[in-house]
Amino acid sequence: MSPTPNFLHMPHPNLCISRIPQSHAFTRNFNNPNTRFLFQVTTPKTRCRLAASESKEDGSGFQKVIGKRLEFLASIFPGGSWWTLPEHPEDDDADATAVFPALRRMWELVADEQWVAFVAFGSLVVAALSEITMPSILAASIFSAQSGKTVAFSRNALFLVLLCFSSGICSGLRSGCFGILNVTLVRRLRENLYTAILFQDISYFDKEKVGALTSRLAADCQRLSHVIGNDLQLILRNTLQGTGAIINLLALSWPLALSALVICSMLSTIFLIYGRYQRKAAKLTQDFTACANDVAQETLTLIRIVRVYGTAKQEFERYKQWLQRLALISGRESVAYGLWNLSFNSLYRSTQVFAVLLGGMSLLNCGVTVEQLTKYVLYCEWLIYATWRVTNSLSSLLQSIGASEKVFQLMNLLPSDQFLAKGVKLQRFAGHVQFVNVSFYYPARIMMPVLECLNFSVEANQVVAIVGLSGSGKSTLVNLLLRLYEPSSGQIYIDGFPLKELDIRWLRQNIGFVAQEPHLFHMDIKSNIKYGCPGNIKQEDIERAAKQACVHDFISSLPNGYETLVDDNALSGGQKQRIAIARAVLRDPVIMILDEATSALDSESEHYIKDVLYSLKDESKSRTIFIIAHRLSTIKAADKILVMDDGRIVEMGNHEELLLNDGLYAKLNKIQDDNLT
Repeated sequence: MSPTPNFLHMPHPNLCISRIPQSHAFTRNFNNPNTRFLFQVTTPKTRCRLAASESKEDGSGFQKVIGKRLEFLASIFPGGSWWTLPEHPEDDDADATAVFPALRRMWELVADEQWVAFVAFGSLVVAALSEITMPSILAASIFSAQSGKTVAFSRNALFLVLLCFSSGICSGLRSGCFGILNVTLVRRLRENLYTAILFQDISYFDKEKVGALTSRLAADCQRLSHVIGNDLQLILRNTLQGTGAIINLLALSWPLALSALVICSMLSTIFLIYGRYQRKAAKLTQDFTACANDVAQETLTLIRIVRVYGTAKQEFERYKQWLQRLALISGRESVAYGLWNLSFNSLYRSTQVFAVLLGGMSLLNCGVTVEQLTKYVLYCEWLIYATWRVTNSLSSLLQSIGASEKVFQLMNLLPSDQFLAKGVKLQRFAGHVQFVNVSFYYPARIMMPVLECLNFSVEANQVVAIVGLSGSGKSTLVNLLLRLYEPSSGQIYIDGFPLKELDIRWLRQNIGFVAQEPHLFHMDIKSNIKYGCPGNIKQEDIERAAKQACVHDFISSLPNGYETLVDDNALSGGQKQRIAIARAVLRDPVIMILDEATSALDSESEHYIKDVLYSLKDESKSRTIFIIAHRLSTIKAADKILVMDDGRIVEMGNHEELLLNDGLYAKLNKIQDDNLT
C-alpha cells in the first residue's frame, strides 16, 4: 500500500484539498487499494480560475435543475400533474356509489325509527326558521328603539325572546334525535355488512384479506356515523336558512341580492371541483388504511414467525409503504382544503365589500333606508355563511360516502347459494358416502386440477382412512365432503341423495370435524367444547366427551376448571387438539371427519384417542368415520384405506391388502418403520 502524502493530513493554510469529478485534467491522483479518490489541490489564485471553468461545465446541469423546479411549480397549480391521485388496483372495476342511492340505503336502515326521524326533521325546520327570522326582528328592534316606538320595541323584543327559546329547545331536540339515528345507522350498517360477509363462500375468503374486511366493519362504518348526525342535518338546516336569507334579500332589493347570489354561485362551482377531488381522496384513504391494517394484523398474528426469522424490519417497511401512500393522499387533500378555504375567505370578504359599496350607493341615492341596509348586511353575512356550511357539510358527506363505497358494495353481495336453498332433511341418516367422477380445481388455477375423477364408496358405520404424500389432495377431498367447496365436476352422494340437494345446516349439525390445526375461541373451555351443539347440553355430557378425548384431567387441574378462559397461544397443540376432539365427540355426529387430529399428540394420548375413535362406530348409532393421517399406525385397523397421489386414488383396500400390493402404501409404511427403528 502506498502511503498517503503527509500534506493531506497537515495542509498548508493557503491550500484547498477537495474531491472533484474524475474528468478534471489538472487533478493529482492518489491511489488507495480499497477506494480510489481524486483530489485537486488549489491555491487562492487558481480557485477563481477553477470556479470559472466549473461554471462553464456545470451550466447545462444548472439549467436542468432550474427546468425541473419550474416543471414542479407548474405541476402544483390546480390541474397540474402533482394533484393526480394514484389509482388503487383493487378498485379499477368498482362502480361508484351515487349519493342519493347511498342516502336511500341509509334511510332504509333507520326506517324503523320513523318517529325519531320525524321529530328530528320537524325540530330542525322550526329551529332553522326561528334563527333566520332573528336578523329582521333584531334590526326592527334596534330602529324602533331609535325612533322611540316603545310598543313596537317591546313587541319585537318579546318576539326575539320567543325565537331564542324555540331555537334552543328545538336545537337540543334535533341533536338528540339525530344522535339516536346515528347510533341506529352504525349498528345496522355493521349488522348487515357482517351478515353479508359471513355467509359468503369459502372461496371468497381465499381472495379477500381479513384485515381489509375488519377495517370495513370498523373504520368505514364509523365514518358513515357522521352522515346523519352531522352532515345531513347541517346541510338541511343551512339550506333552509340560506333560502330564507335569499328571500329576505330579494324582498329588500333584488339588485343587491344578485351580487350575493353571484358570489355564492362562484363558491358552489369551486366546491363542485373540490368535492369531487376530496371524495376520491377519501376513498383512497380508506382503501390504503385497510391495506395497512391488513399488513399490521398479519404481522402481529404471526409475530412469533417474524421474531424467529428476524424480519421485523421488513414487516415495518411493508407497513411504512402504505403509511407513505396515506401521507401522500392526506397531504394533497390538506392542500386542496387550504385552497378551498382561501377561495371562501376571499369571496366572503368580497361580499362584505360589495355589501358596503352597493348598499352605500343605494343609501346615497335614497334607494334604501338605513334599516334596510342593516338587514341587507346581516342577511348577506347569513347567506355566505350558510353557503359555506352547506358546501363544507356536503364535502364531508361526499367524503364519507366516497370513503365507504366498499361498504355498500359488500352489502350488495348475495349469500352463498347453499344458504339460500332449502334442501332436503333425511328422516333417517345412515352416513353412506359416495364420490362419482369428482374433480376439483380452484378458479384461479384452472390448469392445475387438485382432484381428478375420484370414484369410491363408503358404507355406513365404516372407518375410512385417507393417506398420501403432502399435497396429494386429502384435505381438499374432506373440504368437498363438508361442502366448503363445490366440485368442479362429478357428484357427491349422501345416503343416495346429491350433497348439494341436502339442507346444509342440517347436514353440518350431523358432522363432527377436527381440523389439522384447531383454533379455539376466546371463551371458556366449556363453551369451546359445546360450541355449535344444541342448547340442552349438560355439564356431565361435556365432561364425558372430555374424558373420551383424554382432556378431562388437564381441564380439572386448571384453577377454574371448565370455566377457564381459553388463551389460544397458552395451550399446546396437543391440548387444543384434544379439546377439539371433545367438541366433535359431544356433537354425537353421524359422520366424523378427523384431519390429522392426532398429529400433535404424544404416543400414549394417541393410543387412547385411537381406541376412542374406533369404539365410536360400535355404539348403537350408525357412524361413518373419515381419518386423514400421516402416522400410519393410527389407521391400521381402518375398514378401508384410500391412498392418494397427485389428486387421484391410486390404491384402495385394508392394511393387509395394501401391504401385499407392494405399492405406494407399502412404501410409505416401510419408510415409517425404518424411521422408528
